[in-house]
Parts: sequence; C-alpha cells; structure tokens
Amino acid sequence: MGSAPNDVSSSGWTASVSASGPLLRVHIVGEIADPGVVSVPPGSRVIDVITAAGGALKSSDLKRINLARVAVDGEQVHVPAPGEEILAGAYGSTLGVGGAGAVGGSGAGGSASGAGSSNSARVNLNTADLATLDTLPGVGPVLAQRILDWRAAHGRFTSVDELGEVSGIGEKLLAVVATKVTV
Repeated sequence: MGSAPNDVSSSGWTASVSASGPLLRVHIVGEIADPGVVSVPPGSRVIDVITAAGGALKSSDLKRINLARVAVDGEQVHVPAPGEEILAGAYGSTLGVGGAGAVGGSGAGGSASGAGSSNSARVNLNTADLATLDTLPGVGPVLAQRILDWRAAHGRFTSVDELGEVSGIGEKLLAVVATKVTV
C-alpha cells in the first residue's frame, strides 16, 4: 500500500449527488486510505465511495476502474494496485465482468463476458455482486440475494461448502455450483 491519498479531486471533479432516500452501504477495499464500509447517498458514484473512504492511495491504479459507475447498495468495490491481478467476479475488475456491481462493468444489465461465459473463470463468492451470482447455473436473482445476505451476516465464505448453508441451496445445486465458484 502507498502512503498518501491519490488526489481524485485535482481534475476538478466535485460531488453532485442530490438523491434522497436511505443511504447505500458499500464495502471498499484495496489501495484506499480508510478501507471498510462507508455510507453514501443514493445515486453516488464509485468516486464518491472512494472519497468517503478517505481517498485512494498513491499506490492505487484508478485507471483500471470505472470511477463514474453508480454505486450499488451492499456491493464491494476493490481499488487495485498497479499490476495487481483481479479475479473474474471481483469488484474493480476491468475484465468485462458485467452487472451493476462490477466496477469495470457497463452498469446495470451490463455484459457478462467475463464471469458468466468463460468455463475457466470462477466466480468469487466473497466479491461477486448480485448480477454476477445470477449468472451461475440454477441461481436466479432471489437466490443470488440470499447468498449476498448470508455473506453480509456471516462475513467471508471460508469454503465453497459453506454455500450449502444458504437457504435454497441443497446438495444437488451445491454440486453444480461448486465447480463454478471459488473463495
């Protein structure tokens, strides 16, 4: 990690969020001054989340993430270091992983050309968003939300087998999904 915040405001960017409603809770990790869960207003962008967490470190590679993407409640944003490998399904990915939660994605309903279509790419249960989890065989949006709820209640998955603790995932579905996910 670096030692000083990366000045994201030097380009003249200013927050212009005026949406009302309950605050979004976003988990921000990686090359960030104060990683953790931050609260931002609805309509906030990834840049707002970074600012709320004290800014990106000088060691961050902000060119690899979409700072203008709208933040999603419950997501995790990963600010990478230069050269850091980013797994498919990880927030912050610029590998074409789609969906609203993928920082490198194209927003809601984005392309799933990363995690969903490649047989070799595994979805990380600890970083995947709802849209990415929804691409798994047998997992729809309701079950994807249950996976996110389990993760929020229990913290990180420590093994793929813990997926069986999620309501609605039995032995048969776990056997199918286990080959498509990682922790």
